[in-house]
Amino acid sequence: MDEVTTPIYLISGFLESGKTTFLKFTLDQDYFRIDGKTLLILCEEGEEEYDIDKLNRDDTIVEVLKSREELTTQRLYTMDILHNPDRVIIEYNGMWLVSDFEKMDLPKGWSIEQEITIADARTYQVYINNMKSIFMDMVRNTDMVIFNRCSKDDPLPSYRRGIKVANQRAEVVFEDEQGEISDIFQDEMPFDMDAPVIDILPEDYGIWFVDAMDNPDKYEGKTVRFKARAAKPRGLGKQYFIPGRTAMTCCADDTTFLGYMCKSDNAPSIRPGDWVNVTALGKVEERREYQGKGLVLYAIRVEPCEPLQEEMVYFN
Repeated sequence: MDEVTTPIYLISGFLESGKTTFLKFTLDQDYFRIDGKTLLILCEEGEEEYDIDKLNRDDTIVEVLKSREELTTQRLYTMDILHNPDRVIIEYNGMWLVSDFEKMDLPKGWSIEQEITIADARTYQVYINNMKSIFMDMVRNTDMVIFNRCSKDDPLPSYRRGIKVANQRAEVVFEDEQGEISDIFQDEMPFDMDAPVIDILPEDYGIWFVDAMDNPDKYEGKTVRFKARAAKPRGLGKQYFIPGRTAMTCCADDTTFLGYMCKSDNAPSIRPGDWVNVTALGKVEERREYQGKGLVLYAIRVEPCEPLQEEMVYFN
């Protein structure tokens, strides 16, 4: 693998989502005003504009691409030769697939260092209802999603769960006009965390899954009960299976299975696809399957049950 000498910061989001505002703020910070030349590639023009004189003073060169056809490997190679940048920032067009850029051949030493997706909370639901596949393409490999212009009436926990299902490692940040919001998840769990057995209703499975993914320590020593379908991927071990549910991330052809490892004496007799009612004790463990720490369920009881009428978990 070639040494990375020119990191790329890829900023995606729909038109008027706040990409330019975010980049203007970022470029003005002391931690980003470092030695070397910055190449700023603009792939669309919104209402917000850059101060070109200020960019020039900060050794930032601007290249504008007016159409998708102009974003080619050859054009990037030409920019590399002309400008010899130390870093590249791309304000990506909201209607172009991010995955197309991720697959491109890049100049030697160029590599995507960070992907950030910007979303306007005021228009997010409209876009997700009408152009969900494009937004999910932005989110699939992003490192961070920033929801700006948030209000107290926006269903922010639901937005966050939808992002986490599409990309579990993405950091999700919410901002109102005054700055970052940090307390949106207080008292929002729809089940009793203090009950001897925490009953996870079918309609709350997605909420529980994301909460346990983000806060596994909350479920250390807790007993949970839920209905799920069994999966038994290879290499898991004969004492383990994964009870879970299928979630739709984009469309019926784009789904993901959400579940946690479960150790059970009954695992060898459980067949893939079986529906089971699981009662299990939660423990936080370091597992290679999680690439770190995560929730592991230790079965107290696993009983066959009827399939749920609605198997799919929806987040939006």
